[in-house]
Amino acid sequence: MRALAPHDRPREKLDRLGAHALGDNELLAVILGHGFKRTSALDLANRVLEATGGLHGLIRRTPTELGYVKGVGLAKAAQMLAAVELGRRVLSQGVRDRVQFRSPQEVATYLLPRYGARPVEQFGVVLVDTKHRLLKTSIVSVGTLDASFAHPREVFREAAAAGAAAIVLFHNHPSGDPTPSGDDVALTMQLVEAGSLMGIPVLDHIVLGDASYWSFKETGKI
Repeated sequence: MRALAPHDRPREKLDRLGAHALGDNELLAVILGHGFKRTSALDLANRVLEATGGLHGLIRRTPTELGYVKGVGLAKAAQMLAAVELGRRVLSQGVRDRVQFRSPQEVATYLLPRYGARPVEQFGVVLVDTKHRLLKTSIVSVGTLDASFAHPREVFREAAAAGAAAIVLFHNHPSGDPTPSGDDVALTMQLVEAGSLMGIPVLDHIVLGDASYWSFKETGKI
């Protein structure tokens, strides 16, 4: 990084001002550590972000896909995705008290950093007690780039095993657009009916995009 003054290099800047003062490209440069032949870590970080369309695109890539970016390779791809996963785990393990959900927005706020912006579709359930306090979340189906399938048997097996009083369904759209499909609506109605028969009501179905959500409850569909 000879083109930058020493105090403006990402690592030195992090030491001086803290990680919060760095841009996305600078943070990524610190993770990458170094570039390659006449290409600095910051140049390489810029190349990665350009190739993936920014951070949201980066976190939905596989190591193999990132490895195709010139100068990255599988080792650096693994470093970047490991850093992303650590961030996710900090969010999910940082909550020590049992979360209580009072609105679809609160459920979505909890779910988005954990399950939004995934490269394939995942279908899961949030299991809650009678006061709508979190018991656990569970992924019951992992699909493809644009589809997953959840059978009522798997959904309510999880709920019954945890002694849940009610559940919230959720799944992500890898496209980033949380608008539900016709299949999403049909599956939701099927699971709502099954929950009524089982005595474990479905409170909502949250569809997760990259940074936004769609709630069946908020829109009056449940």
